[in-house]
Amino acid sequence: MRQDSSAIGWKQEDEEWIALAQSNDFRMFFIMPYTLEYLGDVRGMDILDLGCGEGGYSRELAAAGARVYSVDSSSFFIEYAAEKALEECLDIRHFVRNSDDLYGIPEESFDRVLCSMMLMDCEDLQGTLREIMRVLKPGGKLVASVLHPCFYGKEITWSGDDTEKKVTVEDYFHPVLWERALYKDVDKPVIWRHRTLQDYVKSFVACGFSVTDLTEPIPTQNQIKKFPGLDWLQKIPLFLFWELEKKRGGNGEG
Repeated sequence: MRQDSSAIGWKQEDEEWIALAQSNDFRMFFIMPYTLEYLGDVRGMDILDLGCGEGGYSRELAAAGARVYSVDSSSFFIEYAAEKALEECLDIRHFVRNSDDLYGIPEESFDRVLCSMMLMDCEDLQGTLREIMRVLKPGGKLVASVLHPCFYGKEITWSGDDTEKKVTVEDYFHPVLWERALYKDVDKPVIWRHRTLQDYVKSFVACGFSVTDLTEPIPTQNQIKKFPGLDWLQKIPLFLFWELEKKRGGNGEG
């Protein structure tokens, strides 16, 4: 498997990163519940969890009755995810692959592809989208979330506390990549990428997808009670979700 700049940083993550991911309030109290609710009833569905990380979504989906394939570029994450699935007696297939080269995974095999917080990391976005198009069944859907490109990036700064956030955007239109640790308590950097909304949408269209939904999730009052740090997300969106459909008879050619 070739080395991909978007994957190199993730391959150095370890148990410390997994522990932080599994205790991250934004993920556990907000993004994961929202994503699973958005996917709805998955019983009997074939789902590809692309960029699965430690496998949390895969385990939730398998426990809910889906047939799940988990894919990540990090062999460490896949080994961990496979061990956890075995511990929980869940039948999940695991693969180490770059997102733009899903070799060995059959065409038109999935009802849904989940890309939770990973498209923003892809070095080859269109290559990834073409592979997703290839493995989706006709009428199948890609559910993808990213950090909101209007409000998060190298040239976008946040100030204030959790009750009064302000955002300053110095440069939105220029694609850029930079290195920074994913969590403040972990000193191992990963590569971050900034793409504009039009970069994403033009790539979706070029690869043959129809955009069927877009949401900027707002935390519920119950979520804010559990984690007051979510309060400011009622005013400024940090996350963006897309639902994209593979047209019946579509071949992914834009």
